[in-house]
Amino acid sequence: MHPDSRLQPAVAADETVSRLRTVFVTGLTRPVSWRRAQLRALRDMLTEHQAEFAAALHADLGKGATEAHLTEIGFVVKEIDHTLRHLAPWLRPRRVSVPLTLAPARARTVREPLGTVLVISPWNYPLQLALAPLVGALAAGNCVVVKPSELAPATSAALAHRLPRALDPSAVAVVEGGIPETTALLEQPFDHIFYTGNGTVGRVVMAAAARRLTPVTLELGGKSPVVVEPGADLRAAARRIAWGKFMNAGQTCVAPDYVLAIGEAATGLEPHLTAAVREMYGTEPSASADYGRIVNDRHFDRLVGLLGGGRLVTGGEHDRATRYLAPTVLADVDPQAPVMSEEIFGPILPIVRVPDLDAAIAFVNARDKPLALYAFTASRHSKRRLTAETSSGALAFGIPNAHLSVPGLPFGGVGESGVGRYHGPHSLDTFSHTKAVLDKPLRPDVLRLAYPPFTRRKERLLRRFL
Repeated sequence: MHPDSRLQPAVAADETVSRLRTVFVTGLTRPVSWRRAQLRALRDMLTEHQAEFAAALHADLGKGATEAHLTEIGFVVKEIDHTLRHLAPWLRPRRVSVPLTLAPARARTVREPLGTVLVISPWNYPLQLALAPLVGALAAGNCVVVKPSELAPATSAALAHRLPRALDPSAVAVVEGGIPETTALLEQPFDHIFYTGNGTVGRVVMAAAARRLTPVTLELGGKSPVVVEPGADLRAAARRIAWGKFMNAGQTCVAPDYVLAIGEAATGLEPHLTAAVREMYGTEPSASADYGRIVNDRHFDRLVGLLGGGRLVTGGEHDRATRYLAPTVLADVDPQAPVMSEEIFGPILPIVRVPDLDAAIAFVNARDKPLALYAFTASRHSKRRLTAETSSGALAFGIPNAHLSVPGLPFGGVGESGVGRYHGPHSLDTFSHTKAVLDKPLRPDVLRLAYPPFTRRKERLLRRFL
């Protein structure tokens, strides 16, 4: 455990944040050379200690080594590489045109770091969702406090051990712990708070931030639907839906939460989903090295309680001792069933039958705006309608989850699914202040036209040109 974590929560939080705020004022983090050095050191940490982080992820979530690389370690490495490659143009001041009435003058925008920021990460992707925001915060030139999730203790411990050794410990701190530590941190004067998790805690974070008018980014979740039309290739769609849903045992904020199957697509999908599960995880997914486990008993019990929400197509087997819950598909699901009333966040996929695209769009729009909306359709008209008539954090056709791996796309929610966005240049937007700079010489002073007293001639000219 990092030394900052051994003190009483309030004392540790106050001392840690005060120390980092003092360091920020010195200007240590502002040079681009410092930022690049930190990003390269973070990359080296991940590549040199990949086995250690993979073991921690397996201990916390039963995550296989390949999945750990693809969705966590390698994901962050690619984010770092992309940021290093483009950091110079992202930070370059941008010229802005000046109205003729202010000429001669020059205007530009410049990015400046916010100061000291807090990153609170969740347990489901405990490495990626702690470090991907950290990449943006460091690239923007901030001091950072990272608060890993206590529900992924092995990964939290690995981060607390490695980050202070890899990065500049005077500017980056790790605070481990649970609710008391997080509460103490939220009482501190941060310049930005970045939280990934659920909406309930998101409201607590936002309320705490409001007391100091601290800006926040809230990466939340919700029930991300998948619309499937009969004309789509149902076999290919089933494979991709199963891949997106059962990755990390369904514990993914952008995972397909439920399927809105139009007409005959509902029954057509069933055998293909069953086959896709078998192809990916075998006849006994519990023995697959590529299939994870539920994070803890509380979440396991909640998920098992949702299994009766429809007709069982495949899966349903579970073992509390190992927190194993098989990849499960439910059909003929009532929209009012408990499995449809909350974000599932586990390996249960309900299929809801709807008669047409109008009904699917109405179904989506009657609920909270999702973090992602997916669709499998062969119709360009349907794609246009879904784009124009629904609102979601992201919209993807033909594949779930993968929009996160496109560096130039913003990642974030809308409404109940989140506030703000990040990844690539959007992380710089989040963790920087874009300052307006105007430079106008004192001569010639054509602004005298706008000085009182206002004559009729001045008024005519002002109304004409301003």
